[in-house]
Amino acid sequence: MVTLFPMAKTLALRLRVLSLLDYQILKACAGKPLSSPFLQTYTGCFPTCSFHSARAVCTTERDPLFLASGSVRPYQELCLSGSGLSLMHYLSSNEDHAFMKRLSSCSTSQQVLHLLRSYSVLSSAVAASILHRLADLEHDAPEKSWSYLSDVAFNKLCQRLEDNSAELENEVLVGALLSCTRLYLGSRSSLVLRLVLECQKRLDSEKLNVKVLCGISRASFALEGHDSGLVKQAMSQLQKTETAQWKAAELVAVYCMLATGLAEDVLYQDLLNEMNAQALRLVHQMDPEAVSKILGALVTLRQEQALPLVIALCKQAVHQVQSFADAELTVVLSALMHFGHSDHFFVEALERYVPKVAFTAHAETITKVMQFFQHRRILSLPVFNAVAESFVYRAEEYSTWQVSQQITTLGVLGYLPPDAGRLFRKVESVLHARFSQFQPRALLDLLHACTLLQRYPLNFVSKVFSSYFLQLLQGEEGSGLSHVVLAQLTQLYMSVKLECPFYDGPRLLPKFCVKSFLAPFETPVEPQFYNALKSGLVDLLGDQSIVASRVLTPYCYTLDIEIKLDEDGFVLPACHADDVHKRIAVCIDGSQRFAANAKKLLGKEAMKQRHLRILGYEVVQIPYYEFEKLKKKKEVVEYLHKKIFPHSYRLSW
Repeated sequence: MVTLFPMAKTLALRLRVLSLLDYQILKACAGKPLSSPFLQTYTGCFPTCSFHSARAVCTTERDPLFLASGSVRPYQELCLSGSGLSLMHYLSSNEDHAFMKRLSSCSTSQQVLHLLRSYSVLSSAVAASILHRLADLEHDAPEKSWSYLSDVAFNKLCQRLEDNSAELENEVLVGALLSCTRLYLGSRSSLVLRLVLECQKRLDSEKLNVKVLCGISRASFALEGHDSGLVKQAMSQLQKTETAQWKAAELVAVYCMLATGLAEDVLYQDLLNEMNAQALRLVHQMDPEAVSKILGALVTLRQEQALPLVIALCKQAVHQVQSFADAELTVVLSALMHFGHSDHFFVEALERYVPKVAFTAHAETITKVMQFFQHRRILSLPVFNAVAESFVYRAEEYSTWQVSQQITTLGVLGYLPPDAGRLFRKVESVLHARFSQFQPRALLDLLHACTLLQRYPLNFVSKVFSSYFLQLLQGEEGSGLSHVVLAQLTQLYMSVKLECPFYDGPRLLPKFCVKSFLAPFETPVEPQFYNALKSGLVDLLGDQSIVASRVLTPYCYTLDIEIKLDEDGFVLPACHADDVHKRIAVCIDGSQRFAANAKKLLGKEAMKQRHLRILGYEVVQIPYYEFEKLKKKKEVVEYLHKKIFPHSYRLSW
């Protein structure tokens, strides 16, 4: 009988896998002398890992981590290489194929165990696949039961794998060991010992292929960390192989293996450089799964210098947008945001695809799409309209964070969808039903986004200024509130006071107010644009002293240029403080203040100009796309005259 220990028994057992081994157990399991490299590695009191975390027990997990509903591929299409599906070509009979089909339909560990009891004879490949399926289901379960550890059929399955370990195909052997690391089998499990020793024996032969070496490295790293003898031996053999001869599938396997934590602290960077070069050569051969996994690994491995590879993978993804599983597309979008890259053709592909799946795709995927467009400042009417429409019907499926992020994107881009009334009625109903479920920062983001779009849920805004909420917000932020959060609170309060004069709810205490919005909620003026415009303005007005630049108002906003006029309309010197009848705020709106693909101000810039008008300023907007057309100095002066003083007439300048 296999000796198994549940993870919950003690923390020590979870963190000391394959440590404190008994000599007799090793001798019985292996039949090998204690002089073997493996035994020398494991006969100390503890592994010499420099860390004690759950990863020391198990870092090999199923990826992707979600996908429970929506337009997703069947489970078996989402498994990683080395998973149960990858062992399918080792099945020996039609009965095994039938079993695998039924196995993939199991949604709980109990169903898997019940299915296992109904079959008396199964191949070793199927046995390894059962371990994988159990590991997946236990990982996804909200509360891990560990009931399989005491199940008779499961123990018999483990015993069979142990007895037949020498006859297992390399891939099946490694797959079974990976499953054991994910199922938290005990440190004295004879199955784990037998599989590890068999891996050691085959490593010594130095005839293993790249995928098998990756599997051994992942499993051994999960058991012992970087100091594992098996990890060092497998990685040494892997580095001796010719990287330039690797195929796409082998590259994916190595990337995923290194991304589990093996390549921390810039370990194996030379190997990664060679892999990045080879991947760049093979991008055109990669399928959606490979593109997604490599992009995800590049993020995890912090390969900032691999931007040419990222760009090439993005180009390849253009043709595969409709073929990505939800989880794969989510990873691709996250990676492109991380590297700060977007492709015009990729955006167009998303605009064709997302409206078709807005009602069925996984909630996290839809949210990531919106985050991507927000991050890249892309105003996409087809996507935003479709997501806004689907939000009305699907809001209950979304987490409070996902609700917040989707509305925040609309606020940042300053876009109101056609049926905005239904959308915000739905937002209000979500707030009513789930207000207590919102994390403080997510709620603040949501309400601030609403005010950017000139929607004011005052019943909920008033709660944000309460001392109780502010304490919760401080607790979530940790060491005090950041300047961004304080600016958000200040602008939210200013919005309701200026645009909802009938608001009589709680006030925001002065200690939570900022003096300037410049960093988080105002885009700094572009220097070249500013210099060119100021030069023309001086020529127009005849004196530089009457042009005030970068003026911080008492209302936290910074004016790019301020011009003061007296009662008769004459321009006053910038330093003049008395008898000012009119103040003109000249907004020098460069490209960064607009959506990247449209001549539309971002939400925060539109709010600033709206507030300045309410505060009594005459706002004159100078957009970059108008100013760029002016080639001569005379044209600049005439343009500024018409913009700033449209009703005045002068014979000469």
